[in-house]
Amino acid sequence: MCRMHANPQPLLDAARSNAQDGPSVIAVTCRSDDFRATPRHSHTRGQLIAANSGLLTIDTDQERLVVPPSHAIWVPPGHPHSLRSHGPFDGWSVYVAAAQVQLPARALVIQVSALLRAAVLRAAGWSAALQLEAAQARVLAVILDEIVALPGEKLALPLPTERRLKKIAQAIADDPADNRTLLQWAQWAAIAPRTLTRRFAAETGMPLSEWRQRARLLRALELLAAGKPVTSIALELGYDSLSAFIAMFRRALGVSPSKYLSEKAD
Repeated sequence: MCRMHANPQPLLDAARSNAQDGPSVIAVTCRSDDFRATPRHSHTRGQLIAANSGLLTIDTDQERLVVPPSHAIWVPPGHPHSLRSHGPFDGWSVYVAAAQVQLPARALVIQVSALLRAAVLRAAGWSAALQLEAAQARVLAVILDEIVALPGEKLALPLPTERRLKKIAQAIADDPADNRTLLQWAQWAAIAPRTLTRRFAAETGMPLSEWRQRARLLRALELLAAGKPVTSIALELGYDSLSAFIAMFRRALGVSPSKYLSEKAD
């Protein structure tokens, strides 16, 4: 078990997370009663990180990604990012040599298969090894295959880059309950409504209304992980009724908030 806090030691020392020699995959696990918050950084190896319980949020230059225990976040080599856990940290991480060019070129959330989790936990005990046996190398190959094969999930909030659009997006991300209309946002940011509609969809891949709903969903996951009651979350996110919030949550994740919580507790 490793001890962690708001400014923790890295899961893997910088020399190894930036090295291209040694095993193509290095797996590590860590558990602590403290939350984990790592400031913006990058490393030469790509990283897949997951929590066994609780919730993780990773911010990159392009988007915010939130991952429940059933999922993991892939961060490509050299991709600046910061991370925080919502509550105590219990999780694992895989560092992959940049030479593995078949791996995804952008950050994304993937659903963790039982095979991937088992292979990572098996390989975690080899983190100090510089040379692996043939059987161990085959387990690492399974991890690589699973990272490539597993589908991405819609638990990301892509960020626009244009200055006025980014100002709007940041304001909504800071307060998802803000119910200003598109026209009001356009006036606030000094941008033509039609330009806002067209450029926001072009830069984020979704209209502003859908983007705000995604922001509310990700905040809801954070609040659920913090133990807030579902009714309080619905009100905090600006929903007129509990049923409207539950309907949004079910459309996005396929289950109600209470069912989601019970599944994560199993």
